[in-house]
Amino acid sequence: MNFVKDPSVFYSKIPGKKQMMDRTLEREIYLARNIQMKLLNGKIPKFEGGEVLGSSLPAHLIGGDYYDFYLLANGKIRIVIGDVMGKGIPAAMLMILTRGAFRSAAESTDSPGKTLAAINQALYEDLRTLRAFVTLFCADWDPKTGVLTYANAGHLLPLFIKGKKRTVKEIPNVTGTMIGGLPNQVYKEESIQLEDNDMIFFYTDGILEAQNQNGDQYKRDRLIDALLSNIDKGIKEIGQYVIESVNRFTQGAPQKDDITMVLLKIGE
Repeated sequence: MNFVKDPSVFYSKIPGKKQMMDRTLEREIYLARNIQMKLLNGKIPKFEGGEVLGSSLPAHLIGGDYYDFYLLANGKIRIVIGDVMGKGIPAAMLMILTRGAFRSAAESTDSPGKTLAAINQALYEDLRTLRAFVTLFCADWDPKTGVLTYANAGHLLPLFIKGKKRTVKEIPNVTGTMIGGLPNQVYKEESIQLEDNDMIFFYTDGILEAQNQNGDQYKRDRLIDALLSNIDKGIKEIGQYVIESVNRFTQGAPQKDDITMVLLKIGE
C-alpha cells in the first residue's frame, strides 16, 4: 500500500477539501500564536529597587525566541532569554519545551549555572533527536544586594549600561555549550554589581541582524546609541524606542528573524 506523505496532495483531488484544510491550518496557526503570546506575556515580577520588562516580535506568525521571569523563594528574580534554532511552528514547539524545562529547573536549582545544566540534561535527548539547539542566557537579580549573577549557554552577552556615566561597560565573559550540544555540561557563573540608573539589556540577534533595503545590518553600535540616548526614560519607553529605531533603519524591509529583548533597570 502506498501512503501519501503530503496530505494536501490527497485533499487537492477532493472538491473543497483543500480549501477547508487551508482554513483549518490557518485557524490553528493563529490559535498557536495566541497561546505563545500569552505564555510570553505572563506575569511580570514586581520588586523594590528597579523594574523588569520583556518584549518579543516574531518574524512570522509564531517564533522561536523565548524569555521568562521566575520569582525565587529567596527574593531573587531569575531571568532567562533564548533563541531556538529555526523559525515558525517547529521553533515555537521547541520554545514551549524550553519554557517547561526552565520553569522546572528554576524551581529545583539555586543558581543560573545549575539551571542551565538542568535544562540541558532535560532537553538533550530530544534536541539531539531533532538535530536542534537552543541558546540561553540565565541571570539571577538580587534586589537586596544589587548583584546580578549569570551564566551563558551559547547566547549573546547582554549590554551593561552605566546610567550615571552614560557608558557601556563590558561584563565578564562567560561561555558555555548551547542547550542540546553536549550532555553533562557545567556552566560557569560570573557576577556584577548594579547601581542606581544602571540597566542590563538582554537581547537576541534578530535586533543586530535586522537589514534595510540595501542589505545593511542594524548592528551593535546603533543599538548602543539608541539605549544611551534614552537611558533616563522608563524601560517601557526605552524598549519602544529600540523597536522604532530598528523600524526606521530597515525602512519597511521584511523582518527575517525574531526580535526579543528583556530590560532590567535599577532605580528607587
